[in-house]
Amino acid sequence: MAEPTSLSSAATLAAGVGLAAVLPGIDGNALIGAFAGATLFVVSAKSLPLWQRLVYLLISVVAGYLAAPDIVRWMPIRSTGVAAFIAAAVGITVTLALIEKSRAFDLSWLRRGGPPNA
Repeated sequence: MAEPTSLSSAATLAAGVGLAAVLPGIDGNALIGAFAGATLFVVSAKSLPLWQRLVYLLISVVAGYLAAPDIVRWMPIRSTGVAAFIAAAVGITVTLALIEKSRAFDLSWLRRGGPPNA
């Protein structure tokens, strides 16, 4: 069963996204698509604590919303909602994987002034 705190905060956040989507100058399709993609990521990341999932939700919504016009321009997708959904769901997953991979790189040669074995 879901925690009551997570249900109430998710409902509040969803209501806020719905209200923001009707504001002038806001692309409602992209905002709702980004929220749906971010929610998909948050729901699938059960191993993370609640506060961390909420932070990732906000980051994913913003990134998905901002990336939607570029995805529509570069790919054969015409809906900003679908583009924002893809960007929000995939963007944070790829970014977290890149951060984890970058921790394994040995970048100490940058401080010494040259590549290793040079």
